[in-house]
Formats: sequence, C-alpha cells, structure tokens
Amino acid sequence: MSDIADISNSQEAIDLAQAEKGASLWQDSWRRLRKNHLAVSGGAILLVTGFICLLGIWVGQPHDAQNLDLGATAPSAEHWLGTDMLGRDLLSRVLFGGRISLMVGLAATFVSLVIGVIYGTLSGYIGGKVDAVMMRIVDILYTIPFIIFVILLMVFFGRNLFLIFAAIGAVEWLTMARIVRGQVLSVKNEEFIEAARALGLSQARIIFRHMIPNVIGPVIVYATLTVPAVMLLEAVLSFLGLGVQAPATSWGALIKEGADAMEEYPWMLLFPGGTLAISLFCLNFLGDGLRDALDVRRSKD
Repeated sequence: MSDIADISNSQEAIDLAQAEKGASLWQDSWRRLRKNHLAVSGGAILLVTGFICLLGIWVGQPHDAQNLDLGATAPSAEHWLGTDMLGRDLLSRVLFGGRISLMVGLAATFVSLVIGVIYGTLSGYIGGKVDAVMMRIVDILYTIPFIIFVILLMVFFGRNLFLIFAAIGAVEWLTMARIVRGQVLSVKNEEFIEAARALGLSQARIIFRHMIPNVIGPVIVYATLTVPAVMLLEAVLSFLGLGVQAPATSWGALIKEGADAMEEYPWMLLFPGGTLAISLFCLNFLGDGLRDALDVRRSKD
C-alpha cells in the first residue's frame, strides 16, 4: 500500500510541477489543435495531396502528351481517371493542375500577407491622420470589384503565371491589413510596448520585433483561410479563360474543359472538380481549427 501511495504522491507532484510550469501559447494551441480531429484530418489530406501532386512530376505520363487517335476515354486500367478529348491522361493533368493551383494559392497568399501585415501594422502603429488616410485608401480599393481589377491587370500587362500571383495577391491584402491594424491598435499601448519605447528602441525594431510577433496568431488564421479563397479565384479566372494558359493547366482550367464536355464525358469535370472541392473543404477545416486553437480567450481544457 505504501508503494501505491508513493506512486500516487509522485504523480501528483509531477502534475503540480507541470501546472506550475505552465505552457506557452504555441504549446497550448498545438494541444487544442490536435484535439480537433476535423482540422487535423484536413491538414493531413492536404499534405498527402500536395505530396502526390509533386510526385506526379516523376511518375505517370506527361500532362501534355496527346494521343488524338485515342480521344476521350472513360477511366480504365491504363488511364485511371480517363483521358480528355485530345487523348491526354487526365490523372497526369489533375496532378499537374494541382501543383499550379496550390502554388497560386500559397504564393498569392504570401504576397497578400506581406503587403497586408506591413500596411496594417504601420497604419495602426502610427495612428492619427496617417491612419485615417491609409484606411480611406483601403476603403476606396474595397469599392472596386476585385475580379474586375484582376482582369484589368492581366489585360494590360499580359497573362503569365507570375502576374497571376501578383494580381490576386494585390487584391487579397485589404482584409489582412484591416485585421492587422485592429490587432495593433489593441496592443500598441500595452506595457511591453511602453517598456520598449522607454528603452530607446527604434520604431522599426518595436514594429518588427515586438508588434508583429504579437499579432501573428490572427494573421496565421486568416492566411489559412485566404488560400482557398485565392485558389477559388484562380479557378474562376481560368474558367473565364484568363487564368493559366495552355499547355499548362490548373484545376480551374480543367473544370472549364470538363464543363464544356460534361454531357458526353462527365469524368472530365468530376475528377478535377472533386479534387478542388475536397482541397477547399480541407483548407477551411484547417483554418477553422487554427482559429479556435489560437484564440487566447478560450479557456484551457
């Protein structure tokens, strides 16, 4: 009995030590995220999808290899997802299109992240008339339909993959800037910022070393939710014929091709459309999970 009592006391001591030590925000957030099975499953599916799309570079047939004699054929042992009207293997095209769509989503989100974080931080930190002018500029840009703005950029400067990154990122940073500004306004008068000013740190050091790291949680959440929005926008542009140009392709371009032939060859729409839909669902599940996990107001479980 004494041994059992000793073990119990030891366990209580360990639990007490862990409780006194506590956990950082990131450790606590990771613990909550792991309990969200939907978000974890979504992230795992995205990782597997990205890995398979990258692996498609070295396996399977080239995405642009045509076989006009074969034409459009239903899924078979040789072509798992069938072929399109030019006899191109649909599996290879879906994998190649996945690389483009995911790359557009991540790169354009990165562009919007950089612009939005810097712009919103400066606006909220400086405040006053500068803040008012900067936010009115954002309000004016909000009145311009973003898809029309992207179309105008692509019409004037040509259509290429890098312009798609820049064009979509240039219209997705507005909400990011507002979110970051609001977070900066809530922390810029906190004691640790006042202490940094009292120590004589430069404004740039205060912004980049103290301000931005303390608003990064909501930024990560919104960035995760921006990726599916960007991918969907790229799909819309490709559907309108303004996105990725042949011989390259994306999920949006494949959906456009499948929609034109869906009555005769439904698999041409089903597989790229289903892949895009699953990826968007997973991204949103992951974003929702990160939002809940990084919410510091949530009580610890």
